[in-house]
Amino acid sequence: MDFLPEDLLKYVADHTSSESDLLRGIDRETQAQVMRPRMLSGHLQGRFLSLVSHLIRPEYILEIGTYTGYSAICLAEGLSVTGKLITIDINEELETRVKNYFELAGLTEKIDYRVGDAKKIIPSLNITFDLIFIDADKENYSIYYDLVLIN
Repeated sequence: MDFLPEDLLKYVADHTSSESDLLRGIDRETQAQVMRPRMLSGHLQGRFLSLVSHLIRPEYILEIGTYTGYSAICLAEGLSVTGKLITIDINEELETRVKNYFELAGLTEKIDYRVGDAKKIIPSLNITFDLIFIDADKENYSIYYDLVLIN
């Protein structure tokens, strides 16, 4: 689904840094092997998430909705030296794939990947997050938002 005019997309693409070989591979494998591949953040969104993370240099990031890990890797690029990203996804079928991608990215120490219901996991987190990215089941966005603010 393209929402932006083609000339604007071309401009953005022309002025966006390229993705790493690993991210390109994750995109390719997700498109070929995983159900609902359009849920992948992808190149432009990934570079934007990386930019925001680099600007903030967060100590703690929370991501709700890991999918195949593309956005988590992009967000983790900007973490502070001692920073940590907690990413939550309910789809246990992707766990082995996602853990492998995090290992290939060299981020297993930086990314705390949790499989389960975010509505149950978030209240157990006793952390103040510097950056939160909600990209999970749309019908629960307001619940996740409220849980993060209350927590």
